[in-house]
Amino acid sequence: MQPSTGPSRLLWALSLGALSITGCKLPGRPAPGDIPQRPDQVADFKTLYNSNCAACHGSNGQHGAAVSLANPAYLNYAGETNIANITAKGIDGSLMPAFATEAGGLLTDTQIRILAHGMVTNWGRPGATAPAYQSHAVGDIKRGETAYRNDCLRCHAPGNGSLLDPTYLAIISDSGLRTYIVAGKPEDGMSDWTGYGAAPLDDQTITDLVAFLTSHRIQTPGQPYSNGLGEAKPQPQPATSTGKSGSL
Repeated sequence: MQPSTGPSRLLWALSLGALSITGCKLPGRPAPGDIPQRPDQVADFKTLYNSNCAACHGSNGQHGAAVSLANPAYLNYAGETNIANITAKGIDGSLMPAFATEAGGLLTDTQIRILAHGMVTNWGRPGATAPAYQSHAVGDIKRGETAYRNDCLRCHAPGNGSLLDPTYLAIISDSGLRTYIVAGKPEDGMSDWTGYGAAPLDDQTITDLVAFLTSHRIQTPGQPYSNGLGEAKPQPQPATSTGKSGSL
């Protein structure tokens, strides 16, 4: 076959020249920086947090429907290891799902460690030693009622964000109640366990409070019956509660 001549040879030469100028990058071929990152390769804390946590816990760890993560009292209470475990496995009986791939989630073990470590390093600071994250104490309802009247009613009176609202108690777990009592919600003005009275709440009092609150759960929320506190009449419940924690 004879080499092409005339216009064909000119076009061939122009094509070679264009390839040499562009570094042989063919039209339509993406550069390395144009290729999207695989979800399991994301290693930036802010990206992981905004994609997986912000919807419930707030864009900056506050002002979300769930517990505030940008709360030093909570971070001191839960600790990095517990936060990683909860993120991986979720919380049974709550709205906190499991994020680990082996539990049906989308995050790798490395990504979960990045999230837990990022929360502690970005939002934590040294503070008072918090009560036990998982308490083995046995709660007493009567003592809990006394503590509730002394330490909680001034902010949670009937009609003003009462913690005895059966609808509220139907959607929060025992561990969630303990978490809020210990860690508070500072952006809403709710103190942590150190600010309830003359002395910080101890582990037993916190467990008693959880026992009292959970004794007011009813099987059919929304059917209030008056009692001495102006709240829903409690249905029969076990007389004790451990108040164990483990909630984000």
